Amino acid sequence: MEIHRRSIWLAAMLVTLAGLAAALKLPVALFPHIDYPRIVISIDAGERDAAQMAADTTRPAEVALREIPGVTTLRSTTSRGGAEIALGFGWGQDMPAALLATQGALATIQPDLPAGTRFRVRRSDPTIFPVMGLSLTSRKMDGVSLAQLATLRLRPLLASVPGVAGVDVLGGAAPEVEVEPDPARLTALGLTMSDVASAVTAANTVAAAGRIEDRHRLYLALVDNKISSEAELAAIPVKAASGVVTLGQIATIRRAPAPVWTRVTANGTQAVLVNIRQTPNADAVKLVQQVEERMKAAGLPADVQVSTFYDQSELVTGAANAVRDAILLGAVLAGVVLFLFLRSWRLMVMTALLLPAVLAASCLALLCLGMSFNMMTLGGMAAAVGLVVDDAVVMLEHLMRRLQEAEGEAQRPSMLEAAREMGRPLLGSTMATVVVFLPLGFISGVTGGFFQALAVTMVASLGVSLIYARYALPLLADRWLTLKDAHAADRAGRMTDALGRGYLRLGTKAMGRPALVAGLVAALLVAGGALAWAHLPSGFMPAMDEGGFIIDYKAHPGVALSDTDHLLREVETIIRQTPEVASYSRRTGAQLGGGLSEADEGDFFVRLKSGSRRPIDEVMAEIRGKIQTQVPGLEIETAQLMEDLIGDLTAVPQPIEVKLYGDNAEELAGSAKQVAQAIGKIDGVVEVVDGLRVAGDAIDIRVDPGKAAMAGLTPDAVAQQLGGAVDGTIATHLLVNEQVIDVRARLPQDLRGRADALARLSLRSADGRVITLGSIAQVGILAGQRQITRENLAPFIAVTARLEGKDLGSAMSEVRSTVAGLHLPAGVRVDYGGLYAQQQQSFHDLATVFVAALLLCALLLTLMFERWSYTLAVLATVLLSTGAVFMGLWLTGTQLDISAMMGLTMVAGMMTELAIFLLAELPEGRALTKADLLAAGQARLRPIVMSALIAILTLLPLALGLSRGAGLQAPLATAIIAGLAIGAPLVLGLLPLLLALGQSTNNPPSGEPS
Repeated sequence: MEIHRRSIWLAAMLVTLAGLAAALKLPVALFPHIDYPRIVISIDAGERDAAQMAADTTRPAEVALREIPGVTTLRSTTSRGGAEIALGFGWGQDMPAALLATQGALATIQPDLPAGTRFRVRRSDPTIFPVMGLSLTSRKMDGVSLAQLATLRLRPLLASVPGVAGVDVLGGAAPEVEVEPDPARLTALGLTMSDVASAVTAANTVAAAGRIEDRHRLYLALVDNKISSEAELAAIPVKAASGVVTLGQIATIRRAPAPVWTRVTANGTQAVLVNIRQTPNADAVKLVQQVEERMKAAGLPADVQVSTFYDQSELVTGAANAVRDAILLGAVLAGVVLFLFLRSWRLMVMTALLLPAVLAASCLALLCLGMSFNMMTLGGMAAAVGLVVDDAVVMLEHLMRRLQEAEGEAQRPSMLEAAREMGRPLLGSTMATVVVFLPLGFISGVTGGFFQALAVTMVASLGVSLIYARYALPLLADRWLTLKDAHAADRAGRMTDALGRGYLRLGTKAMGRPALVAGLVAALLVAGGALAWAHLPSGFMPAMDEGGFIIDYKAHPGVALSDTDHLLREVETIIRQTPEVASYSRRTGAQLGGGLSEADEGDFFVRLKSGSRRPIDEVMAEIRGKIQTQVPGLEIETAQLMEDLIGDLTAVPQPIEVKLYGDNAEELAGSAKQVAQAIGKIDGVVEVVDGLRVAGDAIDIRVDPGKAAMAGLTPDAVAQQLGGAVDGTIATHLLVNEQVIDVRARLPQDLRGRADALARLSLRSADGRVITLGSIAQVGILAGQRQITRENLAPFIAVTARLEGKDLGSAMSEVRSTVAGLHLPAGVRVDYGGLYAQQQQSFHDLATVFVAALLLCALLLTLMFERWSYTLAVLATVLLSTGAVFMGLWLTGTQLDISAMMGLTMVAGMMTELAIFLLAELPEGRALTKADLLAAGQARLRPIVMSALIAILTLLPLALGLSRGAGLQAPLATAIIAGLAIGAPLVLGLLPLLLALGQSTNNPPSGEPS
């Protein structure tokens, strides 16, 4: 190493500088990029009956889609004229190919579906939710003008920002020209709405008559009757029985908004929302900054107010700052521990130089692997700080020990030679932590995607740390450490000497009866762990404060949009009166992430103030309680956005989902109501939804075939004329400044706005006679039609619920026992989905990872020492430390979730690492004595205590989770802290006892390697 001193220094500097450059280029995102195996198909078939829609559109689509290779689940929801089908594939499936296969299957059945049926196929990925949301409000401009401003000016401006996948505009309305004939004039002239629409359509034409070559020029002959203004529309001739009249003489022509059945507000004012969606690999923070810069230069009218109702970069930045603070604070605390034990400022400086160099080099690895700064990679760096510092501490402590041993000698010992002695234990300890992450490569799902990113970050950090600690650090120590540092360590040795004497005294007593002491310690840990396990709450994803949340709502089925809006105004009052709320936006008839929506449902996004305030769960619970008591008739569900996003991406947005299957619709509906009522009585189970969604009422018009035939009409002809009168007919289009504006001909509001007025509508028979609808049809009201849901082609209803103040595991235990006690009909089958199903799958996967990690640690130990007694003793110590993890989680009120399970796996590696340092001190080639074991423990006491303290203190900021967005790693950090707090004493105390017990049966024969 001395020969290559310069090349090692240069390589370390180059890698570090390259890492710093890579850190500036790495994109910043909220979560790691994951290919979610889900495709959603939205079907629009116009205004159709739900049952008919399910029969002639949804079911054929389901049958075709179910045959796509790789489809594992298929779930559909059918409403009036619309349907949504979600396809689930296996994790790891080629999703671009699956998307093409889905589009191909739909194209195959398109000719057999009702005319006008349209499909929208999209992959489920985080880009369905906006990275930033803007609201436009104005005191002077109406919704049409605001929508035009957003569509024509802001969308082109923002769509060109690098990383923007799309810009969606919600709210307002498109401009139209409305032609509203006078019914009395139409009757007097013997005209109908069809006559008016036909006249308008025929008058506005641009047609080519052919090409003419004349006098060396080639001309295109155009018959150009293009209409471009309301005045030209008014001049269109309409032929009546008594002559010709102009459209302006029989109709009112004016600009009007297109009919919309949605409503959008922001902070209590009618608004237009602009949602900016990012590409999967975009830098969220940089994207938001560039959008804000573009908005400053947009040149919007002075009276237009632009507000940000959602900004994901705030959560990303908050999480990044939390991890940054945790790294800095952890590094400072590690330096304090180092100084307390070794009293050398040079050692602190060397450690301080090593840590940023290792983290920078880790950024280079992330860039090469196409990863980003996100909550998992940053969390991996924060969790790796203690291990990186530990590598430095172990090496420096060993070098200091050699310096202390050489006090009084004429020549200072070589630091490079001393470093060579630690090469094998340092490699083994690093590999002990690395191997626990290897099984993560074989699990899938959200858990695999999230923690694989964390694992890659930690493995990269540990690999670089090993190289730097083994080669760069000894070179620095060889030039910088002196015997004065050894004298300083001697002064600090009073504390460690006292610990050593106490350790030796207790160890000698314990070695007198090793079986009894080891048995008592094991019994206490097993009993404590079992007690904690029995009372330990469980969940899926760790809870964190995202700074905002969603309120999904649904009014009574079929309620008019104006009445729903009235209810929601009361909700807005409750939201505004909550002091923690900074702003909010509301969608009615639409949802933030898209999806099938009726006019009586939608969502709010509530953005909370930053800084000191109540926890988000308390704010959500207060607003939920007030809505439920003060706004009757409104069904709500609340969730933080990322929870809702991950739920939508994995098709399980609610924690609790009781799935009921059956062929008898009445039995199924009755069972759903029964289950919803029963689980709603469970303490902590809130926002219960029985799954019986009703699309709304309908006006039933039954045409008498005989009377219609006498008038020369068919039911289809009646439907067409009626549709033109009620919804209007897009008769033509006007081209105004490169913008196409529809011209809609329809009756006045007072003739089409009431059900009882439909019977008086005029129809034209085949022979030109004008008759009323009531003369050939009966008009009545049809009760609300329920949405039709199916899973894997079978009818099913999902009863869902959320939790408040209760963990998922205990809640589901009560739900299952409650549902089992209902004795539902024999034809109804029960299954459980939701986040609970995801939790169970993830726990199974992580338990497999834990077992595999233990086996890999066992293999590593056996390879290093070739003694069964060493391997078995270390595994027993590691397994007993899991009881400490469960007790730590229980005592701190931390749920056992996927983050805590990952922490438990990491404890196995870190405990093995500490054990390797102890085992490396034992003599080789002969049977161990109790004196050998105590001497090894005493020699390793200082570095093991230092390593454990440093790991605990560096993880403490993460465990406290004080900053916004820092909660994702809090259970992981808590589990590791609890494991090491008990595990380090176990390595020093219990492991030598177990090794002493194993000597009688596992001593190697003389001459055999050990």
